[in-house]
Amino acid sequence: MGLEKEESEKKLVFAYYITGHGFGHATRVAEVVRHLILAGHDVHLVTAAPDFVFFHEIEINSQHLFFRRVLLDCGAVQSDALTVDRRASLEKYSETAVKPRASILATETEWLNSIKADLVVSDVVPIACRAAADAGIRSVCVANFSWDFIYIDYVMDAGPTYRSMIWQIAEDYSHCEFLIRLPGYCPMPAFRDVIDIPLLVRRLYKSPKEVREKLGIADNVKLVILNFGGQPSGLKLKEEFLPSGWLGLVCGASDTEDLPVNFRKLAKDAYTPDLIAACDCMLGKIGYGTFSEALAYKCPFVFIRRDYFNEEPFLRHMLEYYQGGVEMIRRDLLTGHWKPYLEQAISLKPCYEAPIDGGKVAAQILQETASGKNYASDKLSGARRLRDAIVLGYQLQTVIGRDIAIPEWYSVAENHPGHSPPASPKDNGNSVFNSHAQDFEILHGDVQGLPDTVDFLKSLSELNKKQTIRERKAAANLFNWEEEIFVTRAPGRLDVMGGIADYSGSLVLQMPIKEACHVALQRIHPSKHRLWKHAEARHDDEEKQKPVAVLQIVSYGSELGNRSPTFDMDISDFTEGGKPISYEKARKYFAQDPSQKWAAYVAGAIVVLMNELGVHFEDSISMLVSSAVPEGKGVSSSASVEVASMSAIAAAFGLNISMRDLALLCQKVENHVVGAPCGVMDQMTSACGEANKLLAMICQPAEIVGLVEIPKNIRFWGIDSGIRHSVGGADYGSVRIGAFMGLKMIKSRASELLSEIGSVELSSDETEQDDINLLKKEASLDYLCNLSPHRYEALYADIIPKSISGGTFLEKYENHNDSVTVIDPKYTYGVKAPNKHPIYENFRVKTFKTLLTSAASSEQLTALGELLYQCHYSYSACGLGSDGTDRLVHIVQELQHSAASVSEGGTLYGAKITGGGSGGTVCVIGRNCPKSDEQISQLQQRYQNATGYLPYVFEGSSPGAGKFGYLKIRPSSIPQNS
Repeated sequence: MGLEKEESEKKLVFAYYITGHGFGHATRVAEVVRHLILAGHDVHLVTAAPDFVFFHEIEINSQHLFFRRVLLDCGAVQSDALTVDRRASLEKYSETAVKPRASILATETEWLNSIKADLVVSDVVPIACRAAADAGIRSVCVANFSWDFIYIDYVMDAGPTYRSMIWQIAEDYSHCEFLIRLPGYCPMPAFRDVIDIPLLVRRLYKSPKEVREKLGIADNVKLVILNFGGQPSGLKLKEEFLPSGWLGLVCGASDTEDLPVNFRKLAKDAYTPDLIAACDCMLGKIGYGTFSEALAYKCPFVFIRRDYFNEEPFLRHMLEYYQGGVEMIRRDLLTGHWKPYLEQAISLKPCYEAPIDGGKVAAQILQETASGKNYASDKLSGARRLRDAIVLGYQLQTVIGRDIAIPEWYSVAENHPGHSPPASPKDNGNSVFNSHAQDFEILHGDVQGLPDTVDFLKSLSELNKKQTIRERKAAANLFNWEEEIFVTRAPGRLDVMGGIADYSGSLVLQMPIKEACHVALQRIHPSKHRLWKHAEARHDDEEKQKPVAVLQIVSYGSELGNRSPTFDMDISDFTEGGKPISYEKARKYFAQDPSQKWAAYVAGAIVVLMNELGVHFEDSISMLVSSAVPEGKGVSSSASVEVASMSAIAAAFGLNISMRDLALLCQKVENHVVGAPCGVMDQMTSACGEANKLLAMICQPAEIVGLVEIPKNIRFWGIDSGIRHSVGGADYGSVRIGAFMGLKMIKSRASELLSEIGSVELSSDETEQDDINLLKKEASLDYLCNLSPHRYEALYADIIPKSISGGTFLEKYENHNDSVTVIDPKYTYGVKAPNKHPIYENFRVKTFKTLLTSAASSEQLTALGELLYQCHYSYSACGLGSDGTDRLVHIVQELQHSAASVSEGGTLYGAKITGGGSGGTVCVIGRNCPKSDEQISQLQQRYQNATGYLPYVFEGSSPGAGKFGYLKIRPSSIPQNS
């Protein structure tokens, strides 16, 4: 059945739903619809987009095209083209599609039946798939992302209230028969039947020469089109933004906006594909429309990331097949430092030879599906797809050649059901390092036989080879190879006991894991510093005569997350009037460009050292950050980066800081510069921990009370659930606020009891005096964990409410005395469970520590395991559990009580969620024996069978940053590219 004829063999009816987010979806739909109408079919568009998006210069027989103006999803609420209000986006979606859900489904079902639709097509309206199922009509999605993937990251910021909404969206998508997937796609686990098609773009109607003639622009004028998806860019354009001889064409400019003489407004209905093809360069946000049309028509693209989508799939596709992309940081966009980016872009030779007929291919598939052809397989039910979607989470990043992809650090676990064995102390890696000894001269320190450090040094030595990955290219030009380089290492940690009770002053027990972050740092005089082009362009001629100290950072692993691989700034930006900027200003500085917010974990160390120790930084700094600690797994990836970065700066600048104080400084980085309300146990473990020992610390604020040897009969594992964890997420923050609210209530109640006692005449009974002394301590309680469980139950448990609104609490108590969290008056906080947890957790941790030193026996392991279970269920009571971690703990219980385990005298004994909860990693305790290894493998396999995700196992330990110290190295030979 051909598409390019006036009438097909049978006229079909399509109901095509279009998301309300931007114009990009509508423009690509227009191309698919054009082919369907040319084939003689009726298409009903359900959209809120304006007519010109569909009709401009497109000659289609409108008698086959019908519009129904209905908005059934809203996308993201934006203040400008690059910035989104995450909470407002979720609230608007709830108002648009959740609250009126029942009436929407009834209306859409009736309408679909009334037009006798043969097929429902969605891009990518979730509820359309469910309405089609209710109407008994097949449905197909055409998309490169889905809203469950986008919104789940918003939930981490906006709070657990909206979590069920994400599951509902995924469930709606699971009714879709299959997905027609566009290039540059995000993970979409709710769809498991997928058909990939070529790039879907609108066709050209005018040649570049015709476009220039129509606009009256000479051939020798360089043209750049500013394209932010039809939305205002929020830029205040100035004449000096463009180099001489350039003209800027502005899409989406307001009618009242006055532009400089070298910028020109485009009409709202301007046909951008023709304009893009006629321009020398495009500058704009990454979106499917701008991205795909730049690819198709070989226009160099200077792109800026948005803060509400994961851009890596787009970038990966662009940079693999198309050598025409240059990333601009938002700071340079706003301040007009465009010249180096534009010059670099036009020097490229874009080459995209892949097909661009996705519209025709999609229309063919839709037509055949509507005619009865079955593209979907029966291997997975909708319920199974939904279950996979929930358990996998939505933050796993795609890599080339995979569908639902796992970050690189999972490659071993993904390919082998077993887990990686702990590193043998005998195999210290020296033989491996010796093969690279000629590359570096070690002036200070010792590799200590750590294989990951050997690998890191090897990667440094290989930077002189030709690099193809963006971050490696940047790293190859980062260092002056004639100068010394400092290398530090800091591990992640496994939370064995204590967890979120750290901010309440609990005793905690933490184990440094073998996965670690390495930082290579070079301190160098500004006159010798190798600057990137755009960094150099920021300084005028006068500044070039007097070199300015600059910070440049490269972060490996940017392809796994939505972040730029590089960051640079003038170090003087951290000062005002000769004094360090405040933490609030520093936090805003890093937050202004979401793709570079990661730099706060690294560069934040400089701000803290300036503020806390008065350190002055006159030399330039180059830093390379390479972390093997996976993000979002609850094993302190952020703390390892902070500690390694702070240690490197301290070593390079000769700062004598104890590891305890360094950890406290790193906590300030996370609390005040990053803005995450964490306790201090993560940084303390990364800094002060030792291999194969548990760091015992009382978090008041950070008193190390010893290192506990792990008995030879006991072993700990960390099992990753695949559910992303964030200490900055609202779940963790609201539980912390609830705990501090409860502390304030307890202190207030103790004061009331003292007042009541003071109003009556007391006897000389010593018991009464002791009670008064206890109440006085409790009225001035600094930490919840200093209250014993029996005192809590006797006097305070009954007066602590299950929950309270922020406004009600503030009206009665004024504040909660926590400097790193802010109470939302409109939010209802749980109080009783968050208040009770640290009081009992402190008791559990003390008991656990004592049991570790008792005689080895099954009873010892059983008691230790029971304490882990109690901790896990207490997390859940606080609202910090997750389906994935609960499933892992349940599997451990099944294995523990299995006949095979009982016959062996027991193997696995307990498990608990770790860190900040809400996903992440589960800590498992068991007997140190081969049978336990078998059961850990069984646990992995059972979890994979149930969820489709094979969990990575954290196993083994390594020294903290203090034990590692630092390496000072100098290349034995100067790399050629220097």
